[in-house]
Amino acid sequence: MTLRCVGQRCQRTIRETVEVHGYGYRTGAAIRVRFRPACPGTGIVFVRTDVPGAKPISAAVGNVTGTNRRTTLGQPPAQVEMVEHVLAALHGLKIDNCLIEINGPELPGLDGSSRDFVRVLCAAGLRIQKAVRNIWAATEAITIVDGRGSLSLYPASAMELRASYLLDYGQPSPIPAQRQSAVVGPEGFLNEVASSRTFLLEAEAEALRGQGFGRNTSPADLLVFGTRGPINNRLRYADEPARHKILDIVGDLALFGEDLAGHVVGCRSGHSLNVALVRRLRETMELSSSSVREASRAA
Repeated sequence: MTLRCVGQRCQRTIRETVEVHGYGYRTGAAIRVRFRPACPGTGIVFVRTDVPGAKPISAAVGNVTGTNRRTTLGQPPAQVEMVEHVLAALHGLKIDNCLIEINGPELPGLDGSSRDFVRVLCAAGLRIQKAVRNIWAATEAITIVDGRGSLSLYPASAMELRASYLLDYGQPSPIPAQRQSAVVGPEGFLNEVASSRTFLLEAEAEALRGQGFGRNTSPADLLVFGTRGPINNRLRYADEPARHKILDIVGDLALFGEDLAGHVVGCRSGHSLNVALVRRLRETMELSSSSVREASRAA
């Protein structure tokens, strides 16, 4: 099982600095996020401006320290939680280099989707950079399995990444079984994925509130499913939960640090499987790159 480089594209950053303001789901704190342009090769980097002397945290899978309901980067006191929605916005728009300043421990929840992040990033404008970004594809299927969940990357049939998700919580879940698929590129992400919101069951929401979560959040701010469907809210798409699972996959795949071509398919998967697949892909890519270098030296 190997990955091979199948192409390249120019790197991109934003043209100007923009901000987003909101509240954190866990802390309830008011959070300001500032997106700044960055030089080629910088990648996506988070900086905690509220922690004196905090070191920058690259959005790389080696910096992941938590995957319970959200993806967390870095170590206390300078870690950053729930990075997946902003990473999905950047990855979906193919923005490769960006400095993200944040004055709190978590990204704001906003409406539970990537929509507002996408809005400000598009308003900032995009700048093409001279440096290139590699595009990798698997030579055979790569699959991660955990219990009833699985996540796979299949070989590419085109120079694009498609993400599909099969959601099925069984009976008698108020969330019906559903399936969705989208191309992970600016057009597909904007039109099919970006505005899909975080979802959870009413019992889960109550348990989390009992742990101190959601102090500035109500069911109207994200999708909370009761026995009759969303509470005090309406679906944007009939299959919005499956679309949000794709959003999470897109965000977590940004931790690979390069582009992928192929078809990633998730079934009952979440952040832990997403990150596990990225770890496997990084290991495979590094082994493949090492083999190519050795072959070149031998020749």
